[in-house]
Amino acid sequence: MQQGFIKVAAATPKVRVADCAYNAEQIISMVQAAAHEGAKILVLPELSITAYTCGDLFFQTVLQTRAKESLREIISATKLLDILCVVGLPLAFQSELYNCAAVFHKGKILGVIPKSNTPNYGEFYEYRNFASAFDGNRSIELFGKDVPFGTKLLFACRQLPQLKAGVEICEDLWVPNPPSISHATAGATIILNPSASDELIGKRAYRRQLIASQSAQLICGYIYANAGEGESTTDMVFAGGNLIAENGTVLAEEAAYHTGATITELDLERLSGERRRMNTYSSCSKPDGYETIWFDLEPEKTALTRPVEKYPFIPSDAGQRENRCEEILAIQANGLKKRMEHSRAKTAVIGISGGLDSCLALLVAAETMDLLQRPRTDIIAVTMPCFGTTSRTKSNAERLSEKLNVTLRMIDIANAVKVHFEDIGQSDQLLNVVYENAQARERTQVLMDIANQTNGLVVGTGDLSELALGWATYNGDHMSMYGVNASVPKTLIRHIVRFAADRSSDKELAEVLRDILDTPVSPELLPAKDGEISQKTEDLVGPYELHDFFLYYAIRWGFPPAKVFRLTRYAFRGVYDDKTILYWEKNFFRRFFAQQFKRSCLPDGPKVGSVSLSPRGDWRMPSDASVQMWLDELDAVEENLER
Repeated sequence: MQQGFIKVAAATPKVRVADCAYNAEQIISMVQAAAHEGAKILVLPELSITAYTCGDLFFQTVLQTRAKESLREIISATKLLDILCVVGLPLAFQSELYNCAAVFHKGKILGVIPKSNTPNYGEFYEYRNFASAFDGNRSIELFGKDVPFGTKLLFACRQLPQLKAGVEICEDLWVPNPPSISHATAGATIILNPSASDELIGKRAYRRQLIASQSAQLICGYIYANAGEGESTTDMVFAGGNLIAENGTVLAEEAAYHTGATITELDLERLSGERRRMNTYSSCSKPDGYETIWFDLEPEKTALTRPVEKYPFIPSDAGQRENRCEEILAIQANGLKKRMEHSRAKTAVIGISGGLDSCLALLVAAETMDLLQRPRTDIIAVTMPCFGTTSRTKSNAERLSEKLNVTLRMIDIANAVKVHFEDIGQSDQLLNVVYENAQARERTQVLMDIANQTNGLVVGTGDLSELALGWATYNGDHMSMYGVNASVPKTLIRHIVRFAADRSSDKELAEVLRDILDTPVSPELLPAKDGEISQKTEDLVGPYELHDFFLYYAIRWGFPPAKVFRLTRYAFRGVYDDKTILYWEKNFFRRFFAQQFKRSCLPDGPKVGSVSLSPRGDWRMPSDASVQMWLDELDAVEENLER
């Protein structure tokens, strides 16, 4: 439960149709196993105490009575376990029979939710046996006590305020206006769904998509437990296939035709933070008539097992990754196309270094000219060697320009920079920040003047990771007339360039793209050593894979530094030790705060993903904000590690 994480489970027990005693034993075993694994919430399938496929046996008083007795046995047998459970059974109320979900915790039944939508089509003819739920809440007498009974119940945890759960049952999710919508707008962050959905061709994929989409629409966690082995196969087959989703992502999924529990962790802090960030969510009208039922969970640290990708900006699936790269190239190219058309620019001027960022910018410009049906020679690629330029990067810049059929200009800026040094009284032997930045600013001046010469515009090459770290020379490579890479992180740029290489039919172009990928990231502002790059960016500011991870969780999700550290050490376990992660995370926050002034005056550029640092779009921050609280939290993390 620490930092908003809570371990949850969906389980499919093996059942016997109309054998409540056997089913109760299986359910008790499932609850015990889930609690042993540390789960704090467990959802079991619809009507799991009786089995879903009892048909008209549901009208039998003996089945109804025994189901209630079995529920009592299950609650009693698990009363020492600190786990909130949802189990399905039929319950008679007044003159109707309802398909219900009972919610209980530590020997106490907290509430009962009747199914709102009972289907009457195909093989699902529940309408024959069960009434649809009434609107609102009442109370039902169970085991000598009055228990809340209705569709507008929420279950909230005192120790974890972000935990507020609502229940809908199977078909409720499939209707045009699911109860979960009202639950979520009333405050539920988790939807619990005990279900019995049969197996049909294509249905499993659709069900998965439906659950993931609902969790995204509602910005919630969704726990779905499905009926499986033991259900009658007279007319249907049930295959289980439990799902746990969070805000559009399926975190855990059980294979078909398996019994057992699916367990992972939901991040309620993340969900609550996202809801606060999206004012369109909070503006939704709040439904009336909801009753909140409180319960207590013993606070404890939740061990993580959920997937946390090292590269959050990059899909792990190869097909999705290719689609992502193609989409980004299209967004970048169409953004530049509009700017070229609007400004009536005759040329696109790009500084080419032989590195990744300028390589991607040139690829984007080439795509843009193709969209405009203009010759690629309208792109002016300028390579500007100086003190730190190596033959490898210079050669790659020239070869790339040649293979893309753009106009290449080579302008050696060494003499111009030396004259500038003389003008300001700077020794060319003093390798300080002036020595480095003078080269970057001279290059920008050259590009701007060539753009003026050719009635063109300068296309910026700086990426999102560099903007986060402030790794750009103010009014040097920091400046352009349109920054096509402004919201593309460094780790993703590698994949886009690799995608371009893989899809290229020109073997020589693919070869130069791959060599650029293999070249160390460097500004090349210090003299080379033995013809090789002497200044490697990641040696100076830290690994970009770490910084992109920090950026995603600290800025996109607003996580505090301690939580970012916890996720980083979990994702990069075996790659970086704690000391290294802490060192670079502190460096990230220091640079991020100190360099905001560069982001406050960024050139225009297209947003391509969920993270952008444009002052006109996603990120507004004072340039003189203090970083101290963020560093203090990391100092506390460091002290705890040393104890």
